[in-house]
Amino acid sequence: MDASVTRTFIGLAIPLSGTTAGAAMVFLMRGRLNHTVDRALTGFAAGVMVAASVWSLIVPAIEESSGMGRLAWVPAFVGFWLGILFLLLLDSLLPHLHLGEKDDRPEGLKSNLQRKTLMLLAVTIHNIPEGMAVGVVYAGLLSGGTGLTAAGALALSVGIAIQNFPEGAIISMPLRAEGSSRTRAFLGGFLSGVVEPAGALLTILAARQLVPLMPYLLSFAAGAMVYVVVEELIPEMSEGEHSNVGVLAFALGFTLMMALDVGLG
Repeated sequence: MDASVTRTFIGLAIPLSGTTAGAAMVFLMRGRLNHTVDRALTGFAAGVMVAASVWSLIVPAIEESSGMGRLAWVPAFVGFWLGILFLLLLDSLLPHLHLGEKDDRPEGLKSNLQRKTLMLLAVTIHNIPEGMAVGVVYAGLLSGGTGLTAAGALALSVGIAIQNFPEGAIISMPLRAEGSSRTRAFLGGFLSGVVEPAGALLTILAARQLVPLMPYLLSFAAGAMVYVVVEELIPEMSEGEHSNVGVLAFALGFTLMMALDVGLG
């Protein structure tokens, strides 16, 4: 198998390994996650996603458009807004219920789906942008002729995997608390992460046919990720009194992902 293809499959698998390891925490822990720990993990994930959006997606998008001179920001601007609107549409249409939400009324279109299914759909919405981000970076790498590097793509995969670890636990532990067996709760966490490599693969297949639009695709993924952070993660990490823990964890996630991307890229 061609080395670049092998490298791509490894890059797509790395984020799923993070989710799987996090979901496996359901076998080692009992009850619900401590609220402070939950906020810290959510803040950390948010920081990683914002840093990845900037250094792994928006900055490369602008660099790819450097030939446009002073208008080099236009593709990033347009793509970012398309990503925001795409997630807004998904959020409005797909029935879902955010984990740990006190309001039992699902968002999106009305449905008769079970509570656990609605919770998993919320995670699916969350994971779609991450899969797209990894997919579009590896699509650019496979196509050649872009400024994207193998080290930069690997940094993004590793960064997403790091923030997927707490996400896996955040998903499986509430499912266990809702009455699922440990095995079912683990599978729920694992399957929530499968959408990422699946989405990444679909993005690669589509993006390779649209290489001239790579700056738009990179910033589209960034916009989708930022939507998730602002609409879901920041409110969760700031919930209750003394949200300092969430803010500090956000800063840690942001700087760690920044160091990974700049250091490896």
